[in-house]
Amino acid sequence: VVGSEDPRAEAVMREVYRPLYLNAAPIVVTSRRTAELTKYAANAFLAAKITFINEIADLCEEVGADVQQVARGIGLDNRIGSKFLHAGPGYGGSCFPKDTLALVKTAQDAGVPLRLVETVVAVNDQRKRAMARKVIKACGGSVRGKTVSLLGLTFKPDTDDMREAPSLSIVAGLQDAGAKVRAYDPEGMEQARALMPEVDYAENAYACAEGADALVIVTEWNAFRALDLDRLRQTMASAGPAPVLIDLRNIYDPETAGRHGFTYRGVGRSKDSAKDNAGPDAS
Repeated sequence: VVGSEDPRAEAVMREVYRPLYLNAAPIVVTSRRTAELTKYAANAFLAAKITFINEIADLCEEVGADVQQVARGIGLDNRIGSKFLHAGPGYGGSCFPKDTLALVKTAQDAGVPLRLVETVVAVNDQRKRAMARKVIKACGGSVRGKTVSLLGLTFKPDTDDMREAPSLSIVAGLQDAGAKVRAYDPEGMEQARALMPEVDYAENAYACAEGADALVIVTEWNAFRALDLDRLRQTMASAGPAPVLIDLRNIYDPETAGRHGFTYRGVGRSKDSAKDNAGPDAS
């Protein structure tokens, strides 16, 4: 989408993006204001989609449904689509938080408040803080004096970006509740240290889990999808016979985690939802 009201500028932009012609990528030329709102509206819509499935996840936990199966079902409807329907700890990063807030402010200044987008922003902020409470609940209602280890700190995998990352709120909530927090991220620890200097940073996933009372998967790095669960459980042996694994990205099958000796808690999965995930699509 190119915002331009000058023919020469439009010609230059078409030349810049000419290599995309091979992929048949359309070029939409509009006014500058329309281009700006198009970008904001697109990211706000995706943020709303993420927030919607996160709220459905909370409902699933209470009524005994499985959010992954719900997401798969509604995603098969071409009017909805399957992308951005993965329940988790809330969105972060540089685009969604910034663009939703910019759209809200633009609308307020114009006297046309966007109540839906305002709610998306508020619900997402609340969700990040709620993830710390979810961890505390999974640990029996208190983490005071306990070690809670986090796998993943960045707002998404394959980046070192810590901007608006859910881990920031989760760590703050756990520390406020008296927990000792240890963490590991393949790329983001240098950035994280500047923001959370009081966290104990580990050199790998297994060192992070050593002696921990609970292990929380916050970011779905590929390296965390194939952990040796037996080794992980043995590393956490001091936590008791069934250490707690809180999977905020649902990358593990509950039944498999239970078979390896973990007390498993996912997002949008009831305690008896493991059978819903035992088919060929199970992680």
